[in-house]
Amino acid sequence: MAVAQQPYNGPQRTRLILKDGSYQVVTSYRISGKNVVYTSAERGGSQEEIPSNLIDWEATERYQKDHAPGAAQAAQNKVQLDPELQKEEADLRARTPDVAPNLRLPEDTSVLALDTFRGTPELVPLAQSSGELNKQTAHNILKAAINPLSTSHQVVELKGSRSPIQLHVPDGPLYIRVGDDDTDGPSNAFEVNTHGSKQQQAPTGGSDKSTYVIVRCDVRRDVRVVSSFNISMIGTTKRQEDVIPTTVEMLPGGHWMKLTPKEQLDFGEYALMEILSEKEINLGVWDFGVHPNAPENREAIKPQERKKATLGIRKPIE
Repeated sequence: MAVAQQPYNGPQRTRLILKDGSYQVVTSYRISGKNVVYTSAERGGSQEEIPSNLIDWEATERYQKDHAPGAAQAAQNKVQLDPELQKEEADLRARTPDVAPNLRLPEDTSVLALDTFRGTPELVPLAQSSGELNKQTAHNILKAAINPLSTSHQVVELKGSRSPIQLHVPDGPLYIRVGDDDTDGPSNAFEVNTHGSKQQQAPTGGSDKSTYVIVRCDVRRDVRVVSSFNISMIGTTKRQEDVIPTTVEMLPGGHWMKLTPKEQLDFGEYALMEILSEKEINLGVWDFGVHPNAPENREAIKPQERKKATLGIRKPIE
């Protein structure tokens, strides 16, 4: 039996709402057989009867709940959630957005690839490396100038003929954290001997002003070579042999950039490279390969159900 169909003898008036949309204002009521006996609040407390099947019990119960003592204040408190809390919650979700069901980007990694292993989507962190940088999970900058008029030449040589990171699908997007901090690096950034290039200890997030490209590596004996390319041709319809055309999307909140290949990647070795300006590139690249039969990546992030966040009501500071 619904709550509204229980005998009512409350401290205030209520309504028996009829199915035709009209209602009776009563101070109490009870069900007697097929009828409802009620005390009318409009006719001097007289006892009256009405067939039970004429009453919209669902609407009657809803009215009682909405007009119960304290209901109005509870509704007001629910509406008046602190706007700052709502903004903070939205920003937190934007920092770790979902990219697949129950799979979201982490807060502590700079670059990741969306992979699929045995039918399950996974996020695979990509480590940054170069010939003169140790592998990093942060976003380091090792600047080098490229002469746009020069012919293609080697700019990065990576140890090993195969990257430790192997993706199993040829068209998964890459996600690059951007905009968290100033990627020009702190004032105490240090230099290393890189034949004219400059390394800076930068924050985890990259610059949203940078351009990112996927380049195909030339696999030689025990090394993978990344060659230079024409920066001015990036984003145009002109094709370059080892540069993979991509689409770029900034995710809501501005914390992540999504880079998706326009065509399926051939099996082989690749590197994600950052273009800093019209003449400068970052020699710290994020390398990976595409081989569907490779083992699962050890550091892969698997789907996990997100716990529902609850927003409280912020009390005024006394």
